[in-house]
Order: sequence, then structure tokens, then C-alpha cells
Amino acid sequence: MAFSQDYLIPLALCLLSLLLIRALRAKTRTRSRLPPSPRSLPVIGHMHLLAPIPHQALHKISTSLGPLFLIYIGSNPCVVASSPEIAQQILKTHESSFLNRPKMANADYLTYGSSDFTFAPYGPYWKFIKKLCMTRLLGGPTLDHLLPVRSEEIGRFLKAMFEKATKKQAVDVGMELMKLTNNVISRMALSRRCCDDEDEADEVRTLVKEMCELAGKFNLSEAIWFCKNLDLQGFGKRLKDVRERYDEMMERIIREHQGARGKGGERVKDLLDILLEIYEDESSEIRLTRENIKAFIMNVFGAGTDTSSTTIEWALSELINHPDVMEKAKQEIDSVVGRSRLVSELDVPNLPYLQAIVKETLRLHPTGPLVARLSTEDTVICGYDVPANTRILINVWALGRDPTHWENPLQFWPERFIHGEGLDEKGRQLDLRGQNFQLLPFGSGRRTCPGASLALHLIHTVLGAMIQCFDWKVDGYVGMEEAPGLSLPRAHPIVCVPVARIDPLPVPVK
Repeated sequence: MAFSQDYLIPLALCLLSLLLIRALRAKTRTRSRLPPSPRSLPVIGHMHLLAPIPHQALHKISTSLGPLFLIYIGSNPCVVASSPEIAQQILKTHESSFLNRPKMANADYLTYGSSDFTFAPYGPYWKFIKKLCMTRLLGGPTLDHLLPVRSEEIGRFLKAMFEKATKKQAVDVGMELMKLTNNVISRMALSRRCCDDEDEADEVRTLVKEMCELAGKFNLSEAIWFCKNLDLQGFGKRLKDVRERYDEMMERIIREHQGARGKGGERVKDLLDILLEIYEDESSEIRLTRENIKAFIMNVFGAGTDTSSTTIEWALSELINHPDVMEKAKQEIDSVVGRSRLVSELDVPNLPYLQAIVKETLRLHPTGPLVARLSTEDTVICGYDVPANTRILINVWALGRDPTHWENPLQFWPERFIHGEGLDEKGRQLDLRGQNFQLLPFGSGRRTCPGASLALHLIHTVLGAMIQCFDWKVDGYVGMEEAPGLSLPRAHPIVCVPVARIDPLPVPVK
């Protein structure tokens, strides 16, 4: 009995608090016109409706409440947009009200207090890094300068697949593509391959995987206000461990780069070299810190590895399940490129059907299925009030399935991007960089992904080479189920036996 009495008053206070919160929300609704909302539960709000895969669950809610609705993730209000028209309102018409990203506790810690580019608040530092990305780090001249790096790594990947083909061995395609993209990004950013030193390879791969997983994990403590200072899921120790290991690795690499730069000599300048030049430039508009450099390199690995490899994996899955599309792609590449040399980045503008395949893949399987923003002021969207400090989620995955904009939206049909609905009002192909709002795989507006050009160079070239050089044999149909994750991973790996279409492979021997 004494035990019950000890907890009776706290329990009563808790229930009273919940009733008060619900009453305040109801009163707020009478004063303002908030978007419609499904029935919520005490404390957790609508969190129970978001399992198992959030973007799919949000799409289901939109079919009953409409393309703009309000949910509560614990105590945090969140407005969800699921149509191109509303996405345009948020990302273009009222863009200045939605230029910040919501703060995520795990990602904030891993990026040294949002010292990176992806999560940094909109302001002078963010503008400086954005300009730096577009002019020096990820702009055309730097991508051209590092083209030989990408070409060499693609050649290594194809030779490894050719060896598998010779032995008639099955390949976990996703794993091999992840190794490829890790090596490309690692060489472009740090001038080292992840696979040259097996110990270092394991270190880099493990760190990238752990950091991406932890950054994307939902942290219950930041969703429920009275749990703010509690580590309910035990993230604290894991976050500290992985950031310390990353920090130690990056300090070692930075010191090596500074030493190599001091000696001079011939060496291809990588992204870290450019960042260190700005770090050491006393006249720079904004002085970078070592934390800024480490956080930016973390962004490059996080955004440039599993996203590109996952897109290629989804594209190959669709091509295997649609042999007629695969055959058209082979014919186009054979006609334009032939079989005496490998398809290259320079060939892509002359391969419209390959481009259409990539667009159709990103329509159905966008590697950023949800675009997150945070309102910085009270705004009205489509007649509904969106208060300041409200989280915004744009369901990019749902935009690609909107039946009012796409005919047979679940059908994989690349031809739609060559004629018909895949063209804008002037007959031009829809752009992938957010110029229209039916396709937003890289976001839109000022906070669009600055690495879109690099990703598209890599995706088109690798996929084109895989089509050109091999047939990909599987037993039966490739399943298309999704798994939870920030970059829309497949639920099950594709295991194929590559069969060479070209022998010998036209890859220079190194």
C-alpha cells in the first residue's frame, strides 16, 4: 500500500499534465487553422503510426487526410507535404521561411555541433561553404580534375566483376558497389583507397557505416520533452566512441596531408588539400576550423557512398526485372559507344535512354525519401497556418507516386522521360536538381545537394558500364522490398552471376 501511495501523486500529476496539453492543443486549433491531423496518443503523439518505414507510413496517412497534414513526433509538431504543388510552396514560394534543417541530436554530435555543411544553420558560414562547394570543392573544374580517379576505380570494379564472371561466381552487387563508391570518394577526398590497406579499409568502412547508421537513428530523448536529458536508447557511449575513432583517424590523415604539401612534388590535389588551403589562408572570408574540415569530409562520405551505390543497385534490380528495358539500354550503348572501349562520363549526354533509366529509378527509389526543414517564422501554406519552429517533412518518395502527375506511377517505364509526362511545358526533360517539384531526389532551392553533379556522373557511368560489359543472371524475380534507412536501402541484397558480354574487357592494365 505504501508503494502505491508513493506513486499516486506523481501519476496523478502526469495524467493532469497530459490532459492540460491536450486542452491547450485544442484551444490553439480554435485560434489558428492548422493542417488536419490523425488521432494521437498521449506522450508519443503519432510515433506509433510511422512504423515500419516512415515515408511509406506518411504516404498512407496522406491518402486519407490529403497532401498536407500535421503530426506530432512525441511533443514536436511536424507538417508533412506530399504533393508537388505544396512542395513548391515550401521550397520556392516561401523558401526564406524554411532554410534551416531541424536539429537532430545524434547528427549534431557527430558533426561537432553542426560544424558541417548539411546540418549547419542558414547564415554566413553556410553561405560561404555553399559557394566553396559550387566553385572549388564540387564544381565542374574539380570534378574534371578528378575524372581519372573515378575512371580508374570503375575500371578496377569491372575487372573484379570480370574475374567473377570467368569463375562463374555469384556476386553481392550492393556490397561490391559500396566498395567502389567508398574507394571513389576516399580517393577524391583523401587521396587513398579504402582497399589498399586491409586494416585501414576495415576502419574506414566500419566508421562510415556506424556514423551513417547512428546519424539516422531516431533519438527518443529529443522527441519527448521530459526525457530530454535522458539517454533512453544508450546512444551516448556509442556516439562518443565512433566520433573519437573518426577524429583520431582524421587527425592522422590531416597531419599526413600537411606534411606531404610541405614537401611539394607532383600529387593530385584532393578535397582535403583544398580545405586545408582555405584553413591556412588568413585572408579567407571565413576561417575554417579543423572541426569544420572533419565534419565536411564526414558529409562527403555520408552523402556520397551509400546513396550512389544504392541508386545503382535499385536501377539494376529494375533492369533485371524488365529485360525489354535492359535490351534497349544495351542497344543504345552498343550503338553510341561500341564494344572496343568503355562507356565514359563524356558519353552520357549522347545516351538519352540511359539518362531516362536513371531518372525513372530516382522517381521510384529516391535515395533521400524525406526532405526535412524547420520553419523559422509563422507562415501560411495552402491556407493552413505553419507556426515558427515547426518541423517540415516533404515526402519525396510520395511525389514520385502521385497519380495526378504520373500515369501508372508504380510502373517502371523510362520512356516517360523521353516523351509525354516526363517533359515540362516547353518539351524539355524534367530536371533532377529540383527545378520542378515532381522529382526531388537531391532536394531543391538554396539547400539542394551540392554533390548532385558528382552523384549523377558516377551513377550514369557505373550503370552504363555494367550494362555494356555484363549480363546479370539471377534465379527468378528480384524482390523490390525496401528496408528502413535514410538512403532507402533494399531489404534484400541482389546476388547475381555476371556473364561477360565483352571479352577481353577494354580496361587499361595498371
